[in-house]
Amino acid sequence: MKKIFTLIVLAGLVTFKANAQDGGDAISQLFKGSPGDVNKLLNAYTSPLLKGFGNGLNGGWTNTAKTQKFLRFAIRVSASGSLVPEADKSFDVNSLGLANIKATNSSQSVAATFGGNKDLKTSVTYTDPNNPLAKVSTTLPGGVSSIVPAPQLQLTVGLIKNTDVTLRVIPTFQISDKVGSVGMFGVGLKHNIAQDFGTASNIIPFDLAVAVGYTHLSYELPLDVRKNDNVAIPGQSLKGDFSGWNAQVILSKKLLFFTPFVSVGYLTSSTDVGLKGTFPFVTGATVTGNPTYTNYNDPITLNGSGVSTSGARADVGFQMSLFFLKIYGSYSFAEYQSFNAGIGLGF
Repeated sequence: MKKIFTLIVLAGLVTFKANAQDGGDAISQLFKGSPGDVNKLLNAYTSPLLKGFGNGLNGGWTNTAKTQKFLRFAIRVSASGSLVPEADKSFDVNSLGLANIKATNSSQSVAATFGGNKDLKTSVTYTDPNNPLAKVSTTLPGGVSSIVPAPQLQLTVGLIKNTDVTLRVIPTFQISDKVGSVGMFGVGLKHNIAQDFGTASNIIPFDLAVAVGYTHLSYELPLDVRKNDNVAIPGQSLKGDFSGWNAQVILSKKLLFFTPFVSVGYLTSSTDVGLKGTFPFVTGATVTGNPTYTNYNDPITLNGSGVSTSGARADVGFQMSLFFLKIYGSYSFAEYQSFNAGIGLGF
């Protein structure tokens, strides 16, 4: 279980932290200003990671309009990968409205986001608001991955009247000190409309269903942001809540052991991530280029439209049934396009 979630559930966040530690801890390189400036930088950098992760939670609910028969059930594990669009792979440092941070070279102010070019590392300069001659320069982190993963582990049980219910439940547990802890809960309902037409349903050549699903994932990651004296400050962490709603109309047709499907719907996701604990910020500098610090408690919150998604969604994919074994695959068209693949058992 732990290996699955290390590789699938938290791959994006873990890689983000690992990348940040390369080259002198790139995350702490963002702590070169007031909490307001750092908040804007973190929002700009992590936006595609958080939006992609929230988008991925909405995928993988179903690959067929056909519902489970009464008290029959299916178990599946799958993963979605959200593709960061080109527009979200970079941002302009000088357009963020930062108070005391500017691109060191005004003609080279474009920086990478999490989903951008890993080799694009833009130099920025912090200027002490009380002494324009006192400056500290640093480099913003490059990109990590243009594909943001998200997990789906779920149980579907057939109810009465061509309806089934899907549950996603993962009790919160700690994977490791470096990876952090994760927990998930979700519930979805699907109803096969085609079966509501009595005897006429026998001649309808396809299954047609409506479905709705909700997923919530909580995450906590220990952090280690230090001053230049390299003394650890205990109790630092990143805590996040990812929530997603998805409504779909699904059409599928079983062809022996192969069932292709298409669906259209609407999705919405919200993300609320914050830094918890005491963090040192560079809020001053000497004329020799040495930083001075101020500690802040629970300083940063990443949420709002910059890290949330909503809009129309269309999916195309298949379900392959080989006795009890089922194989799934689909591709989604939305603001963040995504793919989903998984395997399961149905009884």
